[in-house]
Amino acid sequence: MKKTLLAAAAGCVLAVPVAVWWLVGDLSAAVPPGTELDRAIRPPAVDPWAERAAGIAAALVAVGTLALLVRASRQRRFDRRWWAALLPALVAGAVTGAGWRVVTAGTLGANIGAGLTIFLGGPLVALLLLWALGWSARLLLSRRAAR
Repeated sequence: MKKTLLAAAAGCVLAVPVAVWWLVGDLSAAVPPGTELDRAIRPPAVDPWAERAAGIAAALVAVGTLALLVRASRQRRFDRRWWAALLPALVAGAVTGAGWRVVTAGTLGANIGAGLTIFLGGPLVALLLLWALGWSARLLLSRRAAR
Protein backbone atom coordinates (compact mmCIF):
# COMPACT_ATOMS: atom_id res chain seq x y z
CA MET A 1 0.00 0.00 0.00
CA LYS A 2 2.90 2.37 0.67
CA LYS A 3 3.94 2.17 -2.99
CA THR A 4 0.43 3.18 -4.01
CA LEU A 5 0.55 6.23 -1.73
CA LEU A 6 4.02 7.14 -2.99
CA ALA A 7 2.77 6.91 -6.58
CA ALA A 8 -0.28 9.01 -5.65
CA ALA A 9 1.91 11.71 -4.08
CA ALA A 10 4.23 11.76 -7.10
CA GLY A 11 1.28 11.85 -9.50
CA CYS A 12 -0.28 14.73 -7.61
CA VAL A 13 2.97 16.74 -7.63
CA LEU A 14 3.34 16.19 -11.37
CA ALA A 15 -0.32 16.87 -12.22
CA VAL A 16 -0.83 20.11 -10.28
CA PRO A 17 1.34 22.36 -12.51
CA VAL A 18 -0.38 21.11 -15.66
CA ALA A 19 -3.85 21.42 -14.13
CA VAL A 20 -3.18 24.98 -12.93
CA TRP A 21 -1.62 25.89 -16.30
CA TRP A 22 -4.78 24.70 -18.05
CA LEU A 23 -7.18 26.31 -15.57
CA VAL A 24 -5.43 29.69 -15.81
CA GLY A 25 -5.63 29.63 -19.61
CA ASP A 26 -4.06 31.97 -22.12
CA LEU A 27 -3.40 35.40 -20.62
CA SER A 28 -2.51 37.14 -23.88
CA ALA A 29 -3.90 40.61 -24.45
CA ALA A 30 -6.99 40.90 -26.63
CA VAL A 31 -5.99 42.86 -29.72
CA PRO A 32 -7.42 43.46 -33.16
CA PRO A 33 -6.56 40.84 -35.79
CA GLY A 34 -3.23 41.43 -37.49
CA THR A 35 -1.61 43.03 -34.43
CA GLU A 36 1.56 41.23 -33.40
CA LEU A 37 2.02 40.58 -29.69
CA ASP A 38 5.30 40.83 -27.83
CA ARG A 39 6.28 37.75 -25.81
CA ALA A 40 8.97 37.19 -23.19
CA ILE A 41 8.97 33.49 -24.14
CA ARG A 42 7.06 32.01 -27.05
CA PRO A 43 4.97 29.05 -25.82
CA PRO A 44 5.19 25.78 -27.72
CA ALA A 45 2.48 25.28 -30.31
CA VAL A 46 -0.13 22.98 -28.77
CA ASP A 47 -3.41 22.11 -30.45
CA PRO A 48 -6.45 23.26 -28.43
CA TRP A 49 -7.77 19.68 -28.18
CA ALA A 50 -4.42 18.45 -26.79
CA GLU A 51 -4.30 21.32 -24.30
CA ARG A 52 -7.83 20.53 -23.14
CA ALA A 53 -7.14 16.79 -22.88
CA ALA A 54 -3.93 17.32 -20.90
CA GLY A 55 -5.61 19.84 -18.60
CA ILE A 56 -8.64 17.69 -17.88
CA ALA A 57 -6.49 14.59 -17.32
CA ALA A 58 -4.14 16.48 -15.01
CA ALA A 59 -7.03 17.98 -13.05
CA LEU A 60 -8.60 14.54 -12.60
CA VAL A 61 -5.29 13.02 -11.51
CA ALA A 62 -4.62 15.88 -9.08
CA VAL A 63 -8.08 15.70 -7.49
CA GLY A 64 -8.12 11.90 -7.40
CA THR A 65 -4.67 11.48 -5.89
CA LEU A 66 -5.23 14.28 -3.40
CA ALA A 67 -8.49 12.63 -2.29
CA LEU A 68 -6.70 9.29 -1.94
CA LEU A 69 -3.94 10.86 0.18
CA VAL A 70 -6.38 12.74 2.41
CA ARG A 71 -8.40 9.57 2.96
CA ALA A 72 -5.27 7.55 3.73
CA SER A 73 -4.12 10.26 6.12
CA ARG A 74 -7.44 10.19 7.97
CA GLN A 75 -7.21 6.40 8.23
CA ARG A 76 -3.63 6.76 9.50
CA ARG A 77 -2.18 4.83 6.55
CA PHE A 78 -0.30 7.94 5.37
CA ASP A 79 2.03 9.55 7.90
CA ARG A 80 0.70 13.07 8.43
CA ARG A 81 4.21 14.46 8.81
CA TRP A 82 4.64 14.01 5.04
CA TRP A 83 2.09 16.77 4.41
CA ALA A 84 4.78 19.26 5.48
CA ALA A 85 6.79 18.16 2.45
CA LEU A 86 3.93 17.50 0.04
CA LEU A 87 2.04 20.79 0.43
CA PRO A 88 5.04 23.03 -0.38
CA ALA A 89 5.75 20.88 -3.46
CA LEU A 90 2.11 21.27 -4.57
CA VAL A 91 2.21 25.05 -4.04
CA ALA A 92 5.48 25.23 -6.00
CA GLY A 93 3.78 23.34 -8.83
CA ALA A 94 0.80 25.68 -8.79
CA VAL A 95 3.05 28.76 -8.88
CA THR A 96 5.00 27.21 -11.75
CA GLY A 97 1.86 26.42 -13.77
CA ALA A 98 0.40 29.89 -13.31
CA GLY A 99 3.79 31.53 -13.80
CA TRP A 100 4.30 29.79 -17.13
CA ARG A 101 1.06 31.31 -18.39
CA VAL A 102 2.18 34.77 -17.28
CA VAL A 103 5.65 34.46 -18.83
CA THR A 104 4.29 33.21 -22.17
CA ALA A 105 1.44 35.72 -22.40
CA GLY A 106 1.40 37.96 -25.42
CA THR A 107 1.34 41.66 -24.58
CA LEU A 108 1.50 45.03 -26.25
CA GLY A 109 4.89 46.28 -25.15
CA ALA A 110 6.81 44.99 -22.15
CA ASN A 111 5.48 42.03 -20.19
CA ILE A 112 5.94 43.39 -16.65
CA GLY A 113 4.24 40.30 -15.24
CA ALA A 114 6.90 38.04 -16.76
CA GLY A 115 9.65 39.95 -14.99
CA LEU A 116 7.83 39.88 -11.67
CA THR A 117 7.04 36.19 -12.07
CA ILE A 118 10.68 35.34 -12.69
CA PHE A 119 11.98 37.74 -10.02
CA LEU A 120 9.53 36.72 -7.27
CA GLY A 121 8.14 33.37 -8.38
CA GLY A 122 11.50 31.76 -9.16
CA PRO A 123 12.94 32.19 -5.67
CA LEU A 124 9.59 31.26 -4.10
CA VAL A 125 9.47 27.99 -6.04
CA ALA A 126 13.11 27.28 -5.18
CA LEU A 127 12.49 27.87 -1.46
CA LEU A 128 9.36 25.71 -1.44
CA LEU A 129 11.15 22.86 -3.19
CA LEU A 130 14.18 23.14 -0.90
CA TRP A 131 11.86 22.98 2.12
CA ALA A 132 10.09 19.91 0.70
CA LEU A 133 13.40 18.22 -0.05
CA GLY A 134 14.84 19.03 3.37
CA TRP A 135 11.75 17.88 5.22
CA SER A 136 11.64 14.66 3.17
CA ALA A 137 15.29 13.97 3.97
CA ARG A 138 14.62 14.62 7.66
CA LEU A 139 11.73 12.16 7.71
CA LEU A 140 13.67 9.50 5.83
CA LEU A 141 16.74 9.87 8.07
CA SER A 142 14.64 9.75 11.25
CA ARG A 143 12.97 6.57 10.00
CA ARG A 144 16.35 5.02 9.24
CA ALA A 145 17.72 6.01 12.68
CA ALA A 146 14.66 4.46 14.39
CA ARG A 147 15.39 1.05 12.87
